[in-house]
Amino acid sequence: MTFTTQAQVRFAHVDGAGIVFYPRYFEMLNGAVEDWFESLGCPFNSMHRQRQMGVPTVKLECEFLAPSELGDVLTIRIEPTRLGQSSCTLNYSVSANGTERLRASGVLVCMNTALKKSMPWPEDLRPRMRAAIGIVERPTLF
Repeated sequence: MTFTTQAQVRFAHVDGAGIVFYPRYFEMLNGAVEDWFESLGCPFNSMHRQRQMGVPTVKLECEFLAPSELGDVLTIRIEPTRLGQSSCTLNYSVSANGTERLRASGVLVCMNTALKKSMPWPEDLRPRMRAAIGIVERPTLF
């Protein structure tokens, strides 16, 4: 299952050549992750402040396919592909005007921000993440 959000390329995103400066894409991907968790009912505000939980990216591989320019409206797609005990693998696609601009895959880790250590995904969030990947919870018959 795919989550989709949008980001507009702003002046702060572009370099002297007028195209997105590559680290800004990483900020946009992080913003899309924030939107995805919001859609799962776990907004970053409560995640960080009340739950003392974060989801840092621990691995990110990307391919820059075409430049994006000031004013472009980018469609960012996130496809979660794997859910571990405390990690989640995501595939990203960034496109505009029918052209894929960036393709990436990354791994997030659920982290206790107070202890700076990984922790299992919370039990209230795990079923929603599993559903986002397309894993259906089956009721127990006994």
